[in-house]
Amino acid sequence: MAIQESLSVSIIQPNTYWESPEANRAELEEMIADLPESTDLIVLPEMFTTGFSTNPQDFAEPMNFTTHRWMRQIAAQYQTAICGSLIIKEKDLFLNRLLFVFPNGDTSHYDKKHLFAFGGETEFFSSGNERLIVNYKGWKICPLICYDLRFPVFSRNTNLAYDLLIYSASWPASRSQVWDTLLKARALENQSYVLGVNRVGTDGNHIAYSGDSLAIDPKGILIADLQSNQTSSSVHLSKNELDNFRKKFPAHLDADEFRLL
Repeated sequence: MAIQESLSVSIIQPNTYWESPEANRAELEEMIADLPESTDLIVLPEMFTTGFSTNPQDFAEPMNFTTHRWMRQIAAQYQTAICGSLIIKEKDLFLNRLLFVFPNGDTSHYDKKHLFAFGGETEFFSSGNERLIVNYKGWKICPLICYDLRFPVFSRNTNLAYDLLIYSASWPASRSQVWDTLLKARALENQSYVLGVNRVGTDGNHIAYSGDSLAIDPKGILIADLQSNQTSSSVHLSKNELDNFRKKFPAHLDADEFRLL
């Protein structure tokens, strides 16, 4: 596959309506339509149709149902990839599943590995156990979900397996400093671009979200900071700059060898 040197990625930071899939899809559709230019990839927050809900029995969808089809429609309309997590039901399991939908409608998925027990997620959802890395326009992309950010071993960029690390999140305002610190750490230790995509507003459990969606380069330098606004931002990531940095400072060659059990 030919490598596209510059990858345009659009971060969508909404004020998510509590447990209102139709309203959220409509709001996101407007925000996507307002993007000032075409983009290669659109990234949405965690559980973008509901907010961080622990009522999966009421809001879970099977694959290839309303929201998945909506994502395929957006991808086809704008000829872009789109990703974000939502509540999926598969057999008798409820999953916090991130869908990565390609412009042609093909879909890869990642099921959240680290469920947030403190927020009750482990009581209702089943954990995934495999990381996803997609190859898109010659870029290797690893999309993870929110609480995964706290567990660096799972995201370790062994043998430079990926170029872009994404966290689709519902990260509370009370821990915004942790969010900022860990995102920068993941960029530095993995010599990768990192995107953290969050929401704003207050959910049905009275938990506030301050947004603070970030795009960070492999040196830990901010490319974009959406602060606390309901807004979007597009960033342009350079494969040549990434490769040159890795060649000049090849820290990955000294990394510890390990495997996850």
